[in-house]
Amino acid sequence: MNPIICIAGPTASGKTALAVELAKEYHGEVVSCDSMQVYRRMNIGTAKPTREEMQGIPHHMLDVAEPWEDFSVSRYCEMAAPIVESILSRGKTAIIAGGTGLYMDSLIRGNAFAPFPSTGVRERLEAQADAEGMEAMLAWLRSVDPEAARRLHLSDRKRILRALEVYLETGETITAHNRRTQALPPRFCPLWLGLDFADRGELYRRIDLRVDEMLRQGLLEEIRELLEGGIPPKCTAMQAIGYKEFVDVLRGDTPLEQAVEAVKKSSRHYAKRQLTWFRRNQSIHWLTRGPGRPEIMESARQILRENDN
Repeated sequence: MNPIICIAGPTASGKTALAVELAKEYHGEVVSCDSMQVYRRMNIGTAKPTREEMQGIPHHMLDVAEPWEDFSVSRYCEMAAPIVESILSRGKTAIIAGGTGLYMDSLIRGNAFAPFPSTGVRERLEAQADAEGMEAMLAWLRSVDPEAARRLHLSDRKRILRALEVYLETGETITAHNRRTQALPPRFCPLWLGLDFADRGELYRRIDLRVDEMLRQGLLEEIRELLEGGIPPKCTAMQAIGYKEFVDVLRGDTPLEQAVEAVKKSSRHYAKRQLTWFRRNQSIHWLTRGPGRPEIMESARQILRENDN
């Protein structure tokens, strides 16, 4: 059997439960691939698995960063890749489960990320952007890396400055760097499983119920404690769906009912984007939930048997 299994899919589709069941059956450990579950003290709003849900199965890449930190895909891969290799070295199955497609794809490919040196270049670019505006910065990028400039919107300050930083630090455009690294063979060769629903409305109902359950579990109190603990409302972690909307509720700027509907709507849109991302992966074996469909775990077993090495 393939010693690496990737479980991909939209939010609220049951990835955690399937990962645990597969880990129990195939002597595995779970590596979370979720860009928000990396943050400590952000448990309810990220749907981080509880000890009960883990059922004694080791879970990795949870609670590895503080909420005020700017976590990145490069940092995720730097931390997660040795964990996957350690699991394999111990003769176990590595089950990589999550809905952050960029993180999962980058981990599997073994992307070599452009360096993030502390030479002051980024700080100078930030100051220049403040002084001259992003139109000037995008025009500069267009002169050195027109392909990257075409991909980026004027409002995407972070990526525009990052592209300029890579060019200034390395002499290589970020487009050339990405093209070169993507041509390399992948670091890992997993079996891919994807979760979806025959009726998209069922997925949306699960999302709505999950939001309601998060509130019952104390999501508002979790956010209040983060804010009172000094976590800036504008930091990256607090901009996540289910956090930023309720910050305004706690401030008294937005009615609770309005925020709840906003979170549900944003979560549904996010699920659609996740499915769009994963549908591009032709290696995924899709497990579809719905009336008359086989039970998910049995479908997964069948695919594993059919693809047994």
